[in-house]
Amino acid sequence: MSLNETLTEQKSVLLAALEQDDTGTLDEALPELRAADIGEILEDIAEEEEGLVRFQALMERLPIERRANVLGYLPGELQLAWAAEIADDALLLVLEEMSSDERADLFNLLDEDRREGLLRRMARQEREELKRLASYEEGTAGAIMTSDYVAIPSGMTVSQALMRVRQTAPDAETVYQLYIVDTEGRLVGTLSLRQLMVARPGARVDDLMIKDVISVAVDEEQEEVARLVARYDLLAIPVIDAEARLVGIVTHDDAMDVAESEATEDIHKGMSIGALEDGVSRVPLWSLYRKRVFWLVLLVFANLFSGAGIAYFEDTIAAQVALVFFLPLLIGSGGNAGAQAATLTVRGMATGDVGVKDWGKLLGRELLVAGSLGLTMALAVAPIGIMRGGETVAMVVAFSMVVIVLFGSLLGMCLPFILNRIGWDPATASAPLVTTLIDASGVLIYFSIATALLAGG
Repeated sequence: MSLNETLTEQKSVLLAALEQDDTGTLDEALPELRAADIGEILEDIAEEEEGLVRFQALMERLPIERRANVLGYLPGELQLAWAAEIADDALLLVLEEMSSDERADLFNLLDEDRREGLLRRMARQEREELKRLASYEEGTAGAIMTSDYVAIPSGMTVSQALMRVRQTAPDAETVYQLYIVDTEGRLVGTLSLRQLMVARPGARVDDLMIKDVISVAVDEEQEEVARLVARYDLLAIPVIDAEARLVGIVTHDDAMDVAESEATEDIHKGMSIGALEDGVSRVPLWSLYRKRVFWLVLLVFANLFSGAGIAYFEDTIAAQVALVFFLPLLIGSGGNAGAQAATLTVRGMATGDVGVKDWGKLLGRELLVAGSLGLTMALAVAPIGIMRGGETVAMVVAFSMVVIVLFGSLLGMCLPFILNRIGWDPATASAPLVTTLIDASGVLIYFSIATALLAGG
């Protein structure tokens, strides 16, 4: 049975138990489910009729620690819906069990009055920690980091460090990587738990630690954080402030979430869709319409240039009607080639594989590759040109194919650099945008070549 089928079956069991108030089945089924699976089932339940009532009822059946874990897998609007129905005292109990980064995220969703009320009920140290984490700008390392890590003071012996790990491990999000800090809290090195366990008890951590630590600033963009975690295969990456003091870590799972979110955003932009606040199955219809309509309407008017180009060359078309047969083929080929080039460039820029300095190198490579592609496609279409309109038409079509594919590929490769230069997101060099520009240009190129060659013939 697949995972989706299993979750559907488990959801049916939970719904039936809720309707019949079968607490025995609920108490038996819930502990067997993973927190992520409960979160997905709760999302599905919330979308159904009277779903929020059942959603709240199911959440109440979970122990506080389990409830805190499940909340981390729910979208913001469901977290907010749940929080709106419970008292501050109950909410505080759950907040205390959540990881520090997820606690800060939920805290930021609440309205200002409730945030102030919760802060007044917290101990001073917890209050200051939550305010600090909640203050970081969205999209930065500070906004996704956790303060639940194991820090070992410089100068400790291995046996002392192991005792420190035992004391702090229960509250830490990961203990596999340990961070050495000086008396000012500055990050001076890192050490794996494995290294610590196999070392002599009397050895000093300063002699064992790695001093060349890969870290990020607290205001670093989250996309760069995820890229560094992936590049160096890190379990977690430390986050430091302007004075090099350790303020948190970004774990591998949070970096994966960021990478998925950024990739999804780039894919949406690549198809001229604005950033969606939620998954496509849950976003409101009006929001989905609003995110898609702007570029589509804009590109409709851009496509008028293609029609204007065709109208301008009416005499050429009338003289050789066979040319019209090849128009969709040529501009479609140019658009496809351009979209491929744009996708490769945008993805290269997103992963850090390509920078502005590489523009000249990529231009030369694209000239060779696009020229070869254009010649190959010209050879493929030339026999059809001979059959439809004779050798002259075949020559027009073949020559146009080379030029249009070459132009489309170069435009697709260069457009992300141009947009980046003027401060726009390179992902805006989307397939619809590239293909629309190439459609209009391809019409002009094709009929200009046809007019020149047919007039000369």
